[in-house]
Amino acid sequence: MSLEQLSECVDLQREVFALPDIEISPVRHFVVTKNAGGFILGAYEGNRLIGFVLSVPAFLRWEKAFYSHMTAVHRDFQSSGIGARLKWGQRDRALELGVRYVKWTFEPWKARNAYFNLEKLGAEIREYERNFYGIDYTTAGQTGSSIGLASDRLFAEWDLTSEKVRSLADGKRFIETSRIRAEIDVPNDWSALVVADPNEALKVQSRLREKFEAAFGSGLVARGFARDEQHPRYLLY
Repeated sequence: MSLEQLSECVDLQREVFALPDIEISPVRHFVVTKNAGGFILGAYEGNRLIGFVLSVPAFLRWEKAFYSHMTAVHRDFQSSGIGARLKWGQRDRALELGVRYVKWTFEPWKARNAYFNLEKLGAEIREYERNFYGIDYTTAGQTGSSIGLASDRLFAEWDLTSEKVRSLADGKRFIETSRIRAEIDVPNDWSALVVADPNEALKVQSRLREKFEAAFGSGLVARGFARDEQHPRYLLY
């Protein structure tokens, strides 16, 4: 991508994530990533940038990997499959470069993201990081003030050649045959909960932290997500 196109990625971040400028990745970050062996893929409507994914060189348990630092899709095109196409494009490019693994973080309490990562892409989770960014900016675009939310994150691990991922990449359904060992419930609409009852949101964060750390400590892996408006939940094996 050209410097002008990378500048468009910066502008799209501001629109999509509603973060303060200090939290926005600048053009310099994109340039350094590309020259260090990473890559950026863009999605366009004509000449208009409507999405991108940024992949940074990394390691996953001593294996070469890419760290998917950011995937952004313009609000007008969210839920239209652009994010999925970017991720599958990321997989194709990583495999072309001889890299089998991609990893990234996401917020544990967001059901929609969990379903996408685990069921649409076939990622697995075995690591929970407390207050990963150390900044309470989650509510910046909603309440305009800090309420003490922690920036806890789950680490998604994407084995690009696993049976599940290969099936999903081919548009086939994958059926998990292992027995579910544990389930962890999450809110159906996290953003609405934060606005309506911040104290309850804080309790949810504490509960999820406790449940995930206990599950991963006992050797369980989150490999599925049940999409249920009344009872959305992670499935651990």
